[in-house]
Amino acid sequence: MKTALEAPVRGRFVRRYKRFFADVETEDGELLTVHCPNPGSMKGFHRPGAAVRCSTHDDPKRKLRHTLEMMRVGRTWVGLHPGRANAIVEGALSDGVPPSLGGYRDIAREVGVDHEGQRSRLDFRLSGHPDDPRDAYLEVKSVTLAEGGLALFPDSVTERGRRHLEVLEGLREDGHRAVLLFLVQRADCDRVAPAEAIDPAYAATLRRAARAGVEIRALGARVTARSIAVERELPVVW
Repeated sequence: MKTALEAPVRGRFVRRYKRFFADVETEDGELLTVHCPNPGSMKGFHRPGAAVRCSTHDDPKRKLRHTLEMMRVGRTWVGLHPGRANAIVEGALSDGVPPSLGGYRDIAREVGVDHEGQRSRLDFRLSGHPDDPRDAYLEVKSVTLAEGGLALFPDSVTERGRRHLEVLEGLREDGHRAVLLFLVQRADCDRVAPAEAIDPAYAATLRRAARAGVEIRALGARVTARSIAVERELPVVW
């Protein structure tokens, strides 16, 4: 269940600014401006001097050649690139992880659904299960924030995340399976919870969705300079 990753550029974090930019000082003292792919607040990761790793891209259309991929927190690498989450989860699903989502013949990505007269998009639709005729709709959320061994989502107020929960709740009411899957991109957490102190509306919506039958699940992954590997399913507490 490993997803290959190349992050050869070693450095130290200097600062993040204008949301999608970060400055990194390499081991030989060069100051690089790199793309920061994380649109959230990155709460807990504004750590000047922290070790980071960046990927390199030679596409001439890119404004910035390097992308911030991970940061060292204590002894743990934390994956900061939420855009990698779907590929990681797709690999896990193909391997039957988590077992509760195994057995589906077809995995479709980026699927459109109608909810209350509006068109929304979810990360996956699973279909073709030999024992369950229902489609399973799946939305993935990448998690980086943690307190102790507790992973927390979101790291800033997310209207979009709340909307996804409402869409999943509607799909469940229509007779489909509906699943929210947290992907924790750090190996130092043993459970996941909504970050109620940051976004109480999201926490309340998650609890309501769970009561309505939306399945809330989580996977924990280990991040290294060469791969991101899903290691285990984590309990979600709310």
